[in-house]
Amino acid sequence: MPSATFPSAARLHRPTEFFAALSGRRISRGVYFVLTARSVSLSEQIGPNAPRARLGLVMAKRFAHHASTRNALKRVVREAFRACRLSLAPGDYVVRLNKHIEAISLSALKRAAREEANAHFLRAERC
Repeated sequence: MPSATFPSAARLHRPTEFFAALSGRRISRGVYFVLTARSVSLSEQIGPNAPRARLGLVMAKRFAHHASTRNALKRVVREAFRACRLSLAPGDYVVRLNKHIEAISLSALKRAAREEANAHFLRAERC
């Protein structure tokens, strides 16, 4: 049984990969994040190196000014993705921060972000 790790193959690396995923279908939108996805075609799903779900994160400085806030949000979303990566359909998923983060404690922000990220990925599993 595969483990719920987050290897390099489960990440989006190149700008073209991000662009393709961001031009895909919007799965859900919440208070802080927007989840978009691009499905993998059937021809790409064949073979031993068949792609699984891959994640890309876009956390803009204009929405979260402090690096510590952006890094905390990325860690929370990556952890939520790790937990459900194997149950997601193969494809490229991008989580984009879409709202300015107001003054709130970091622990409260991480709790709210985790709940929202879990809801987004749960919805992606059903789509």
